[in-house]
Amino acid sequence: MSLVVQKYGGSSVADAAGILRVADRIARYAREGHRVVVVVSAMGDTTDDLIDLAHEVTSAPPPRELDMLLTAGERISMAVLSMALNARGVSAQAYTGSQAGLITDASHGRAQILQVTPGRIEEAVTGGHVAIVAGFQGVSRSSKEITTLGRGGSDTTAVALAAALGADVCEIYTDVDGVFTADPRIVGPARRVALISCEEMLELAANGAKVLMGRSVEYARRHGVPLHVRSSFSGRLGTLVSDEPDREIPVDPDLTLRIGDFPRLDASDPHKETSVEDHSDPGLEAPIISGVAHDRSEGKLTVVEVPDTPGKAARIFDVVASTGANIDMIVQNTSTVDDTVAISLTLPDEQAPAAIAALEAVQAEIGFTEVRYTSEIGKVSVVGAGMRSTPGVSATLFRALGEAGINIDMISTSEIRISVVTEKARLDDAVRAVHTAFGLDAAQTEAVVYGGTGR
Repeated sequence: MSLVVQKYGGSSVADAAGILRVADRIARYAREGHRVVVVVSAMGDTTDDLIDLAHEVTSAPPPRELDMLLTAGERISMAVLSMALNARGVSAQAYTGSQAGLITDASHGRAQILQVTPGRIEEAVTGGHVAIVAGFQGVSRSSKEITTLGRGGSDTTAVALAAALGADVCEIYTDVDGVFTADPRIVGPARRVALISCEEMLELAANGAKVLMGRSVEYARRHGVPLHVRSSFSGRLGTLVSDEPDREIPVDPDLTLRIGDFPRLDASDPHKETSVEDHSDPGLEAPIISGVAHDRSEGKLTVVEVPDTPGKAARIFDVVASTGANIDMIVQNTSTVDDTVAISLTLPDEQAPAAIAALEAVQAEIGFTEVRYTSEIGKVSVVGAGMRSTPGVSATLFRALGEAGINIDMISTSEIRISVVTEKARLDDAVRAVHTAFGLDAAQTEAVVYGGTGR
């Protein structure tokens, strides 16, 4: 039988009822003979509560101690879920990230996985046990300290274990029925995307879609791990993220399908187990646009009146990079009559203060006049592999925004993506207008948000 890695987010294990529901699902796989490894997040808002607790006792929690605190949330989840499975007659054993062999660098709060040595996990599943692993954490190779992987760390844990174990599939369980053409909290008629390529999913994740984190998708693509995104609250088929149409994966305890057949399947009843009775033809070609993503977490930093001479821009970006800021979009205007330019860039809002301080420290050296910053921006992106061979995508996007009275501040493109920055107050309107313009609205509601957070 198959080796399945499952990851359950915080909303899926938010309370005792959720844990019991998850245990029932895992038990069905185990009783059918599948080998199962489960990765869990902290229950509900536990991580946020622990962060708040830390800041109530100190304004600057030491990173090492903060990691020690935050890993407690996942350890609670893994132990309680293991207890629930054992109570159902399914043998389960719980493991921390370090016990599961997640070896990282020494960066507290944002550690990178260097190696996975899942010997104990292999022994557990070979011995007929379900292995329950605490997500989001590992152990530093150099310092031997406990580390956390940062946002989306449990997704990354699951994919890393799936790759190391040679799993047939990595199932990511959340509180929505898969990947949708837009955030269903903003766009009510968003459609479920049955099958999406890793490339498209990476672009959506990088531009604000939170159902999957970019690190986990990149890891899956690099190691050939199919990702199956589904809701732990329903039996719907969800979304498959993969580039291998001929590969077979289990989609339910007693059902295995070719990935290439997946777009032809749908289950209309959100509360019944997966069905293969509805074979609705998706058409001969993939849609031009797979989805519309949005991001309201960035701000725009503008360096004003930069001397238009070689090396000045390089110096600006060296300084910003030295603070660890992740730059997203960049725009430089043309040289003015006084031979200066303005350089604008977007970056995560929480990284802006350090970048601004670093730039102001070298203002005299570089020769610009000031640094301006605003957090009142939002980014909307359209993503789709069909854009490569379809003219007029840009025109449709800009026409939709223009007709909605939404101004464009910055533009960035890749081969399968167009992103624009607009004012944050109009971001939701922009997402809805673009979604409708590309014909993505469903005739009836397909998206159900079961847990309220999408993670």
